[in-house]
Amino acid sequence: MNLEVRNLSKTYANGVIALKNISLDIPTGMFGLLGPNGAGKTTLMRIVATLLEADSGNIHLGNINIRKEKNRLKKVLSYLPQEFGFYPKARAYDLLDHFAMLKGIKDRKNRKQVIEHLLKRVNLWDVRKQKLGTFSGGMKQRFGIAQALLGNPQLIIVDEPTAGLDPAERNRFHNLLSEIGEDIVVILSTHIVEDVSVLCTNMAVINKGEIVLQEKPLNVLSDLKGRIWEKKIEKMKFSDYEKKYNVISTRLFSGKTFIRIYNEENPDNGFSPCQPALEDGYFYHLNKN
Repeated sequence: MNLEVRNLSKTYANGVIALKNISLDIPTGMFGLLGPNGAGKTTLMRIVATLLEADSGNIHLGNINIRKEKNRLKKVLSYLPQEFGFYPKARAYDLLDHFAMLKGIKDRKNRKQVIEHLLKRVNLWDVRKQKLGTFSGGMKQRFGIAQALLGNPQLIIVDEPTAGLDPAERNRFHNLLSEIGEDIVVILSTHIVEDVSVLCTNMAVINKGEIVLQEKPLNVLSDLKGRIWEKKIEKMKFSDYEKKYNVISTRLFSGKTFIRIYNEENPDNGFSPCQPALEDGYFYHLNKN
């Protein structure tokens, strides 16, 4: 089951153009939607999740016309927004039990089996009686995934899931997302390039409401091979290099400034060839746009 977005546009009442006639083909599996803050990622995700109405365009999940058949979509959709609230005094098991009933799992024995399976899957079974207000950020995100998996959804939307998580929790969350993204459509909306690099077999980059790239991450890396170069420079000379070269990123390391550029051939002038990273492709297409 694929998700097809065609000619989608959205302008807010204050005149801000959030989406400009975008089209996307999102197959089964993990799909990364990359873009800086304010690029239009959340607007797109909210429209797909039927929480916001588009001005024009069409969206289909298989044979479901999302804009016209919202109730059909809701039966197979789970949405985990960047900011979500839980009752802090509710216990993990009890709240998941409540969500399961809302999802239509009426049989108590069946519901108990489903909840136990999900809480074990997200490694929260041992803290099932603990109040959600005591959970860490990573534990709350894993609980969010547990409730998102209720009802065997065909489409899961996850918006900025690892923002603010420590490295250990990010790793746990990566492993969890990898498991659930094998047989259904999972859209990972993020500005963290590493999340897409680790998890996704397909991706798109959105900037200023427009899709500037849709490709497989491996193909992005292949296209950049032999075209990324790096050099250590004096910080005060950065503007000179920026005028002369296609600078795609800079970084500080041990007090030194390093620049990375895109160039079809060896630029000489002290530049060294680099193994391309997905981040290079991300910045290159943002700058190109």
